[in-house]
Amino acid sequence: MPTLQGVRAAAERIAPYLKPTPLYRYPAIDRLVGAEVWVKHENHQPVGAFKVRGGVNLVAQMTKQERDRGVIAASTGNHGQSVAYASRLFGVDARVCVPEGANAAKVQAMEDMGATVIFHGPDFDAAREHCEALAEEHGYRYIHSGNEPHLVEGVGTYTLEILTEQPDIDTVIVPIGGGSGASGACIAGKGIKPELTVIGVQAAAAPAAYRSWKAQSLLTDEMNTAAEGLATRTPFELPQRILWDMLDDFVLVSEDEIAEATVTMIGSTRNLIEGAAASSLAGALKLKDRLVGKKIAIIASGGNITLDQLRALLSR
Repeated sequence: MPTLQGVRAAAERIAPYLKPTPLYRYPAIDRLVGAEVWVKHENHQPVGAFKVRGGVNLVAQMTKQERDRGVIAASTGNHGQSVAYASRLFGVDARVCVPEGANAAKVQAMEDMGATVIFHGPDFDAAREHCEALAEEHGYRYIHSGNEPHLVEGVGTYTLEILTEQPDIDTVIVPIGGGSGASGACIAGKGIKPELTVIGVQAAAAPAAYRSWKAQSLLTDEMNTAAEGLATRTPFELPQRILWDMLDDFVLVSEDEIAEATVTMIGSTRNLIEGAAASSLAGALKLKDRLVGKKIAIIASGGNITLDQLRALLSR
């Protein structure tokens, strides 16, 4: 299982490659939520999303035999960019399976970093099943987007940074797709500050992780959200087991709430924010009556929104 010690080691391991991301406060967001809100800008990562922390931490620890075999991953985009970025750093051949119709900007970024992109199926889970078959057939080192302790410890470093910079933060609100970010926040945050409250947010149109957390059993569900980073219909076992034990609350937000929060975050922070990242603000707004007077951090998990998505959002 991932540990706080592993998160601290990951922070040292990734430090030569990734700088700490900004933690900023915005008066407009404070006013809307009714609390002191700090935004952790993972959209400032070199691939535009938090997952690169886990990718670098994992690939840095691979054996020579694993590196020689090459790696393969399935992704809607951000995990794939993480794997592509880390693989380029360490000279490893990378392949990423994505659903047909995947975010074009994320696909282009993966290809620009040297990864081979393989299109398969209508959604993430179809691409993942194809990825697993290719790994079995060719012997690639399969990097699962959730069931990897080194990934969880790597992404846990953003919570380590938050509590180092603002140790009196009392609540962290995290988007959940597969759950690596939220489980990392639990491991790091509660390891440092046991009284910290960690709250997860998922799209109501893709509630598999939420329903699994509620039932404490792995349950599949529909996947109809436009927020790629939340678009899973099958939960991941390792993050779920951590969340069952450590996550304090979990809320669902609608597609309209995600869209409105995305526009609000772009306008208030002057940053590009993708839908999954804005779900943390949507969750905070849904829980605002409980957050009055609190000091909270919301995770802007990524900023990889395409121009077409941005145009559609702003024309609403």
